Formats: sequence, structure tokens, C-alpha cells
Amino acid sequence: MSFGENVRRARKRIGLSQTELADQLGIAQRTISSYETDISIPRTTKLLRELAQVLEVDPTELASGDDRFLMEAQEEFGRGGRREAEELVSELAGLFAGGEMEEEDMDTLMLAVQEAYIDAKRASRKKGIVSGKKRKN
Repeated sequence: MSFGENVRRARKRIGLSQTELADQLGIAQRTISSYETDISIPRTTKLLRELAQVLEVDPTELASGDDRFLMEAQEEFGRGGRREAEELVSELAGLFAGGEMEEEDMDTLMLAVQEAYIDAKRASRKKGIVSGKKRKN
């Protein structure tokens, strides 16, 4: 199931309207609507955890590993980092399409690549490199 389907199912299970859920989180109802229609996901893992808490579920029941990776990339590296992470996820998904690799092996490989991406971005930040260019001091 998608993130949106998971949110909708959990919200209905506890008997909240979109407006009630939004009010409890301090966000707009249209944000909940965009989650449930898979237009967007929370921008931060903090908001994901708060959403999961209100919905009385574990965050992993709402968001896939890829979704959490995108949130973490945005939190740590901004919109550009998230954009790069989305491209990475898309390219990896393309590599797996029609392949003969077991699902568990694909998940393990995807996690390893995601972790390597985060490590490389952090190392670049320490060296003062931004988007392939040295940062001006």
C-alpha cells in the first residue's frame, strides 16, 4: 500500500476526519488530503512520527523505507538533497524493473545505496563541497 492509503486507513480506523487529524497536528486539512492522495509526504521524520503517534501506528506502517530516506535527505541536505535522493530512488527502481533479483535482496541493496548516498553527502559537506563545487569561504 502507498503512504496515502496507509494514512487514510489508519485515520478511518480511529474515526478521525481529515480536519480533526489536521487540527491535532497543527497543519492544514489540505495537507492531510495531499498525503492521502499521494501528492506529498511529510517533509520531516519528526512530522511523520507525530502523524503516526496521532494515528496510533508505528511510523514504519505509514512510510516505506524510500519515503523515510527522502524525508531524511531533505532534513539534512535541503530540497536539493531531496531532489537528488528522488533521482537516485527512481534510477535504482529502474535498474530493478524486470530483474530476477529476490525482493529481499533488492531491499538490502537499496538500503545500502541509500546509506552510501547519505555518507557521501555528509563527507562532501565536511570538505566544503556543495553540488560538485567547492564552497567559497
